[in-house]
Amino acid sequence: MRSTHKYKVVNAKETKRKLLSWAQQFEEVVWLDSNDYHQKYESYDAILAVDAFTLIRTDSELAFEQLKEYQSNTNDWIFGYLSYDLKNDIENLKSSNKDDLGFPELYFFQPKKIFLLKGNELQVRYLKMVDDEIDDDLKEIEEITIVDKITDKTAHKVKIKLRITKDVYIAKIEKLLKHIHRGDIYEANFCQEFYAENTTIDPLETFLHLNSISRPPFASYVKLEDQYILSATPERYIKKEGTEIISQPIKGTAKRAVDLEEDNEIKIALSEDPKERSENIMIVDLVRNDLSKTAVKGSVQVEELCKVYTFDQVHQMISTITSKSREKVTPVDIIKTTFPMGSMTGAPKISAMEIIENLEETKRGVYSGSIGYFTPENDFDFNVVIRSILYNQERKFISYSVGGAITSKSIPEKEYEECLLKAKAMREALEN
Repeated sequence: MRSTHKYKVVNAKETKRKLLSWAQQFEEVVWLDSNDYHQKYESYDAILAVDAFTLIRTDSELAFEQLKEYQSNTNDWIFGYLSYDLKNDIENLKSSNKDDLGFPELYFFQPKKIFLLKGNELQVRYLKMVDDEIDDDLKEIEEITIVDKITDKTAHKVKIKLRITKDVYIAKIEKLLKHIHRGDIYEANFCQEFYAENTTIDPLETFLHLNSISRPPFASYVKLEDQYILSATPERYIKKEGTEIISQPIKGTAKRAVDLEEDNEIKIALSEDPKERSENIMIVDLVRNDLSKTAVKGSVQVEELCKVYTFDQVHQMISTITSKSREKVTPVDIIKTTFPMGSMTGAPKISAMEIIENLEETKRGVYSGSIGYFTPENDFDFNVVIRSILYNQERKFISYSVGGAITSKSIPEKEYEECLLKAKAMREALEN
């Protein structure tokens, strides 16, 4: 079905920039970049998929069943995203909050052209119907001259607005705390939106700026017609390699410091913080329960608990949970039984989703959903859409949301400060 060719590249960083620039001519683009953040479960340094041969785009209540049929029948690489609001396809839930973005709830496509970069080796996998274009495309890519743009700051002034004020945010957190103290839930991820109206941006330039600020291991640039996802997420949702399933939720955030000694002290303090550890452990228990639904009995293991990883702007507390999937369980079933990811909901999961739906002002959509791909071997890898800018070019609407885990020990003012810390990279990418 696909022709596969391998090439050596001299400068991997330059090759990535050229690939992404070349991709802009297509209506469907998914770019995934590890930013050379080497980790145990990485497969590729970067992946580019462009130009849909087939696709599925739906808001249907049977979205997961349609995806299962599409993934099975295609039996090929497919790339796309799952929006948070597919929760309504799994449980008796609803999404009735404001939605100015208008993204479909599920979008996957079978690309004609795929590029897989690992070290200095570039694999090129084209559908046979277009494999006669490989040489011309590679020549076109090689001839691209990368010029770093100098943005005219007066050309696209982005005026960012808050969907809710600080006072309203604090009042909502206090309502959440009442639910927690009453025993309705013991953790919830509450999110708020920042947005800009009647605004145009250069999506690629904005993504490159955002990515350069954060350099996260699960960055992604998605273009689906006139809708864009510019993501600098550090979080993996779930990965499948053969029968092994890996989930790596993040809960626990601390700022970086310029002084190395102070920065290390902050990192140690995060690793020992009882509130942050309790947040993380609650979600670990939730993920263990979710994975057990499709796992071989006794195979769910916590490989790492509350390990602190350092990124350019923040320290993050990450846990790694693994399992072995049972025979005859489909890839889509594994995702459906763990979706949405626990780090973006709370616990118990259904109660938390009901409560945050009533308190949040905006439909989450792609935010806190997931971007990734399936392979012909029924493997997959998906991130968590956080630290991301969503842009509807036709509507000239820009949105980014941030959230945090609320537990009984949460102090509303500090939670608000943490949200602003998480929003810093997106604001900087848009304003500068």
